[in-house]
Amino acid sequence: MVKASALYMAIIIALFIAVICSALIVVGYYYRLELSQKERFNDLRRNLGSGQNILLADSLGYAAERAIILFGHTNDSLRLQRYPWGIFDVGVVKAFIQSDTLVSAFQIGRRPDTLASPALYLVDEDRPLSVSGQTLIKGPAYLPKSGIRAAYVDNEGYKGDKKMVNGPVRDSERGLPVLNSARMALLKALFQREEEEESGRLQGDTLKQLFRAPQKLIYFGKVPQTLAHISLSGHILIVSDTTITVDSTAKLQNVIIAAKSLKIGAGFTGTCQLFAQDSLIIGDDVRFNYPSCIGLLADHSKGRQILQIGNKAVIEGIVFCPPAEDESLPPLMQFGKEAVLRGQVYAGGVLSFKGKMNITGGAYAKRFLYQNAYTAYENYLINISLDATSLSRYYLNGMLLPFSAPKTGVLQWLDK
Repeated sequence: MVKASALYMAIIIALFIAVICSALIVVGYYYRLELSQKERFNDLRRNLGSGQNILLADSLGYAAERAIILFGHTNDSLRLQRYPWGIFDVGVVKAFIQSDTLVSAFQIGRRPDTLASPALYLVDEDRPLSVSGQTLIKGPAYLPKSGIRAAYVDNEGYKGDKKMVNGPVRDSERGLPVLNSARMALLKALFQREEEEESGRLQGDTLKQLFRAPQKLIYFGKVPQTLAHISLSGHILIVSDTTITVDSTAKLQNVIIAAKSLKIGAGFTGTCQLFAQDSLIIGDDVRFNYPSCIGLLADHSKGRQILQIGNKAVIEGIVFCPPAEDESLPPLMQFGKEAVLRGQVYAGGVLSFKGKMNITGGAYAKRFLYQNAYTAYENYLINISLDATSLSRYYLNGMLLPFSAPKTGVLQWLDK
């Protein structure tokens, strides 16, 4: 005869087995769910990479967001957008499968043509280039047909390489290679604002705008402004019809400022694109991190345009000033003593050096100017280093400069 307690034991064992089986079923369910989510995430990442490649290959861009389907599968869907941001482009890819979405925003640049991109391009005005001191030219050089010669200036002769140019030497033309006209038109359009937009104001001391979100426009109109003790980051455009002063306490990351006149305080550090129409003055000991751009655009006004960069400034990116319509008054671009540029400088007028300078990249100029306390020397390079071969192979120079390869690449990832 079976004892009554055995029934209780059987029930307990059955409950125990049921709990274990239920737990195994739940574990199996969540395992399959996790595996499905991981596979979906991997699919989204692959689709995201495909979208990035599509945007890098399509130079026409997608000004408005455009939806496409990959591989003919409705569950592999993308939304793509590529729009100009200063001299660069920004690409935004949204990959989604049902309710799951991955978003990537990145800055796009164009690779320099390593075989043709010059360490030096000097317009041929029937005058030779003179070098003195520890001047270095390393890489392709485009020089006037009258050539290059050693000179004795400030009680100092030429002490560099006997070849003077360590790289191929080619004849330059009567004018500089032209900048990308379509990109120049976009840059000039930054200044074209309506009076009713003058209500734009900065609220608070911190503003961050994602690049996958609409542009944030701050329009100051005709009221001079000073940016101090403020942090601005992302898809932000600041425009002024007069002067903007950027204090060293301001923090700028990937923003664009377009103003009639710009002044950057000594000691400033940031990453941004600055465009001015009349004058752009940069103080001593400033640092513009890669990828930055400093540009002086023609405004058809009277008087000489000036782009002045202070002593010991460090710029990683591009500095440019296109030729003026009035050739009798070319724009002046001036670098202070011991300035450092890692990138390219394009001077459509006079490129002036106050003293020793290091350029890792290249320089385009209509004319060089060296001035000491007693006299001025045209087309003289004195203690200037121009080294195109040491520029990083990962460097991208935007969509503006000549001698750019057709291939584009990801310059930096945004919206982190």
